[in-house]
Amino acid sequence: MTSPSTPATARALQDAAEHLPFHDTADWEDARRGFVARSTDRQVRAADGRVVWDLDAYAFLEADAPPTAHPSLWRQSRLTAIDGLFEVVPGVYQLRGFDLSVMSVLETDGGVVVVDPLISRETAAAAWALYCEHRGERPIRAVIYTHSHIDHFGGVKGVISQDDVDAGRTEVVAPAGFMEHAVSENVFAGTAMGRRAGYMYGAAVERGPAGQIGAGLGQTTSTGEPTLIVPTVHVTHTGQELTVDGLRMVFQITPGTEAPAEMNFYLPEQHALCTAENATHTLHNILTLRGALVRDAHAWAHYLTETVALWGDDLDVVLASHHWPTWGRERAVEYLNTQRDLYLYLHDQTVRLINQGYVGSEIAEMLTLPAALENAWHARGYYGSVSHNVKAIYQRYMGWYEGNPARLWQHPPEQAGRRYVEAMGGADAAVAVAQRAFDDGDYRWAAQVLDHVLFSGADHPGARALQADTLEQLGYATENGTWRSAYLAGATELRHGAFGTPANPNAPDLLRALTVTQLFDSLAVRIDGPASADAHLRLCWIVTGDDTYLTELRNGALHHLTVPAPTPGVTTFRLTRPVLIDLMTGAVTLADALADGTATVDGDPGELGTLVGYLAATDPGFAIVTP
Repeated sequence: MTSPSTPATARALQDAAEHLPFHDTADWEDARRGFVARSTDRQVRAADGRVVWDLDAYAFLEADAPPTAHPSLWRQSRLTAIDGLFEVVPGVYQLRGFDLSVMSVLETDGGVVVVDPLISRETAAAAWALYCEHRGERPIRAVIYTHSHIDHFGGVKGVISQDDVDAGRTEVVAPAGFMEHAVSENVFAGTAMGRRAGYMYGAAVERGPAGQIGAGLGQTTSTGEPTLIVPTVHVTHTGQELTVDGLRMVFQITPGTEAPAEMNFYLPEQHALCTAENATHTLHNILTLRGALVRDAHAWAHYLTETVALWGDDLDVVLASHHWPTWGRERAVEYLNTQRDLYLYLHDQTVRLINQGYVGSEIAEMLTLPAALENAWHARGYYGSVSHNVKAIYQRYMGWYEGNPARLWQHPPEQAGRRYVEAMGGADAAVAVAQRAFDDGDYRWAAQVLDHVLFSGADHPGARALQADTLEQLGYATENGTWRSAYLAGATELRHGAFGTPANPNAPDLLRALTVTQLFDSLAVRIDGPASADAHLRLCWIVTGDDTYLTELRNGALHHLTVPAPTPGVTTFRLTRPVLIDLMTGAVTLADALADGTATVDGDPGELGTLVGYLAATDPGFAIVTP
């Protein structure tokens, strides 16, 4: 059960509405331009019948903004919920509204190139079916992954198969470094990122005016099967060209921007520029709430400057893998330049204030955008925010430590919570402080106080309910889609218990794509250090078609290196990389692999069980808003 907005929240939303540039309606025209058709099948289902995407889930957005949602975010969500097949220019189409991201289809002489096939096999297949219904079935000559985030490759097997690639019927094009980053991001810290993504995207939060209304970049994440096919063509440098079935493409690599491996590309004959996720209709993230490597706002801005220099005099339209295109050379270049200015302004002004002695949390409260940026709808903080982007830039340069030694060794949440609550006179007194703050509309302070109460171990009957109400009001009032989702997800878990990781955690294609060294690295971060501190275990691995590796567990750390030959006296396994991955992920047992001959061993096979026994279990439902 949700709460209504309080008078303080209603006033904040009314004030925001009065200062927003609602007179600028160009986005509505652009978001509907080129409309061809909507899908008549409004629910996308997995093979087991489970709904993984509902095209009508956000129909409530057709109403006016309610008192439980920021009018700017409501507007953005209405725009991103517009679904269907759209013609950008002749021969260039987009499928929008089928997932967090947008899938583009570029027509060639005798087929098509598919760009960024969404998150899930099922949603990509549904989008592709709508294209084929209205443009005819055409062979897919290539798939392009513009970058290494899962919403830009996960649905690839919904449009092509591995057999298509193996037979040479389809190429898969990606920027250099794609596999390293796509796999490592989703495997190394994948459990924690997946759990936090459940908060960031609000996938388990009920849809509705007082619930999840969108994530700013798109509505939310689909919950189907993520897949992966390894690229066959790697883009390594700016200016690299590729012609697929008569379609000419020119690439610009942009590493370290929105993703560690990313690229823009230009279609000279169509005068169309795809900016991947480097220029979208929102301020993007320098560091996402789910967690990731901190991005380089300075490089991001300079790559956009390069983009304009390369193609600004020739382009007629800019499209991306989120949102809707921008048409007209003058408008498109202004859009790119404003996006560029946005990231450089945040970077340069944050660093300027760092050098004046301010810390990230202070700068986040001080820094405001120039009027021209503030009044550009596409520069508003629907996905990233000025607040958390400033803190990310601070983190990139200065790290977590603010320089004040009093904050160098602070107590962790539970220990701090007990001390704060005791200092306030006990749980009842602390909750009374929070209640006064809530009544005064100071929800930030109420949330901080109640956070200490919840983490203090005090089982106060009103603290959990009041914190849920507080987080809800913070969610209602924020313009940022991911902040709203996080606040409302926290309220949901406080009221109903943990919802775990809503997105599909089963991604065997990602695991099968691990290199041997990535596999060993992924095992190393799961080693229970205290339990294995006194263990010393060495194993050799002869991997068919690869190298010979030595792994050594000592002092709780698992090391690996390539060796010229097996080490005498060390148990040695001979097997293929897929079998090694299956063994380490539990897909097959060693006994079965030895029995069917897919693995052989020289030495004590029980030593593998010893190593696996030191792997700690992961918890995709770990607590976030409670201890």
